[in-house]
Amino acid sequence: MIKQELRIAYTDIENENELNAEDRGLLQKARETCDQAYAPYSNFHVGAALLLENGIIVCGNNQENAAFPSGLCAERVAVFAAGANYPGVKIKTIAITCKSESFPVNEPLSPCGACRQSMSEYEIRYKSNIRILLQGETGKIRMMNSIADLLPFMFVAEDLKK
Repeated sequence: MIKQELRIAYTDIENENELNAEDRGLLQKARETCDQAYAPYSNFHVGAALLLENGIIVCGNNQENAAFPSGLCAERVAVFAAGANYPGVKIKTIAITCKSESFPVNEPLSPCGACRQSMSEYEIRYKSNIRILLQGETGKIRMMNSIADLLPFMFVAEDLKK
């Protein structure tokens, strides 16, 4: 038996003014998209804004459904829209924000496992890290340089060939 230890790197940024203009703009787009989420059941709104390598920003927000498994998270809405509308274009950065109608969200919250796995597919597909910016309604911003930092033991296509 060999005990292993896993460490990930991330940066907590206390003030949005510490970000460059591009990242601030991307977070703003995520917040705007968050406000447009369809979340009548959870009252929890999530917005995602992707910056593509060609400079285009693609947005998505959570879309709930009375049959709960039929809804879709903001991250997957945005990533799949980018893949459908801009095939072959790498995702540089994704900004994700969230808020609740029931309580303040003052900490960055992380994407669910399904969204992490979906985002990892695009990182692997284009052999290019995707930076992640996470923020609640207010408060600090958490930045990671790769989806692998969120999902270190991701399932990859090579696992299907073994």
